[in-house]
Amino acid sequence: MEIFDYDNVLLLPRKCRVESRSECDASVELGGRSFRIPVVPANMKTVVDEKICTWMAQNGYFYVMHRFDLDNLQFVKDMHAKGCYASISLGVKRPDYDTVDQLVALGLTPEYITIDIAHGHADSVKNMIGYLKQHLPKAFVIAGNVATPEAIIDLENWGADATKVGVGPGKVCITKLKTGFGTGGWQLSALKWCARVATKPIIADGGIRSHGDIAKSIRFGASMVMIGSLFAGHEESPGKTVEVDGALFKEYYGSASDFNKGEYKHVEGKRILEPIKGKLAETLIEMEQDVQSSISYAGGTKLMDVRKVNYVILGGDNAGEHLLM
Repeated sequence: MEIFDYDNVLLLPRKCRVESRSECDASVELGGRSFRIPVVPANMKTVVDEKICTWMAQNGYFYVMHRFDLDNLQFVKDMHAKGCYASISLGVKRPDYDTVDQLVALGLTPEYITIDIAHGHADSVKNMIGYLKQHLPKAFVIAGNVATPEAIIDLENWGADATKVGVGPGKVCITKLKTGFGTGGWQLSALKWCARVATKPIIADGGIRSHGDIAKSIRFGASMVMIGSLFAGHEESPGKTVEVDGALFKEYYGSASDFNKGEYKHVEGKRILEPIKGKLAETLIEMEQDVQSSISYAGGTKLMDVRKVNYVILGGDNAGEHLLM
């Protein structure tokens, strides 16, 4: 298979079928709900908090709340009290099973549960999916993170309703440097590889550096794209504000960093400073408009029309930009 990533692939335009880009429908369906765009902020402590999640739910966007220093039970209660859907993250350890038991005891069912660990192709994930399907059968279960077709097949067979693809391609992830493993540098072709066997939605997680990468992710099989660095650094972002030489930045760090863990043990993440970008709502509107433009370039009217376009791989062994179906 050819190996490529976001920065050396371009999609090829088809004849435009709309009068205006605003006619294009950027929405996507996941777990029985429709969302305005195929984008979800990363479930990280410096990217989302309860306030951001509430606003996103109320305004037609998908969110996944992080699982660090958080009372998941209270979060679900709060979201339901506000008339919002609840989308939480769980790990695979004993306290996570206790959370499931407590949710059941209180009669609470989060609409979405993301099992979120660094290496998601594991028996521990199989066991947690089974436990959720047994005790909270109405919850839509997203499981990950994984990097191979074998993992996709297993997670789907274990009962996951969607999978999350991406091991170490994020801006604050150092998995490939620390372990020698991952999809850093070839995340887009890993996504293509995984999508070939998937029968359920894939969330492409990590490696997104520009809005055009959203369309590329959809083209190669994603239903939704999880983004960290482009969402970190907004005025509302929960990361600490830091001033450097008169310029304002927001702290952004990986979930597997010592900043998040509170200790230097099995560290696969780092901390960076993101320039403050303004308001989150403005970025989301810009993303929607850019995805609409992508759909118009694809000669389509709806999001999945992007899947139909050809592409070129730039440079390297593929110099000459040959066409690939």
